[in-house]
Formats: sequence, C-alpha cells, structure tokens
Amino acid sequence: MDSLKAQYRNIIEKVLQDYADFLGSDEDVEIELVFDRERDRYLLVEAGWQNGYRIYGNLQHINMVDCKLWIQHDGTEDGVAVDLVAAGIPKEQIVLGFRTLEQRKLTEFAVS
Repeated sequence: MDSLKAQYRNIIEKVLQDYADFLGSDEDVEIELVFDRERDRYLLVEAGWQNGYRIYGNLQHINMVDCKLWIQHDGTEDGVAVDLVAAGIPKEQIVLGFRTLEQRKLTEFAVS
C-alpha cells in the first residue's frame, strides 16, 4: 500500500506541476503549488494583483484518503480527473468530492 501511495503522490504532483507550467506565473500573479505529503493534501493556487484587483483562488485541491484521490475542487475546463486517469490512476480510485453523493453515483468514478 505504501508503494501505491507513493506512486499516487508522484502522479498528483506531476499532473499539478503540468497545470502550473501551462498557466505560468507572471510578475503580477503567481501560480503556487502546495504539497503536503505527510497529510496527503495537494493544491494549485493563484495569488497576486491584476489591474488593481486582488487575484486569489484555489484552482485545484486533491486529498488522498485511504488510497483514494478525492478531488475537492476542480477549476479546470476538462477536469483534472481525466488527467489523473491518463497518468495511470484507475477511475475507481478517484472521487469527485465536489459533486453531491447523488451526482457521483451517475459518474464512472468512485462514489466514496
């Protein structure tokens, strides 16, 4: 189980790093990766200022609980779950935590 957790951690970090690289930081808005491997919390955040307005937002939030990936927030168009599956995570190990239980039952991903 530990080797599977390590594999999942590496995949999560790689997928979020790819998003960060795609978005890129500039002098006004920084893209930040927050990885807490001890508690298995992974975030992609933007912070800064643009045209006099504060920019701050959580773009991605993934937790690993009992070797399942709970997507708590997904601020992407296509969905980070698609990228996690493409990277080797089985659909039954991914929970769309930002959806209600009833909505999760209608997806091809894990319910909980």
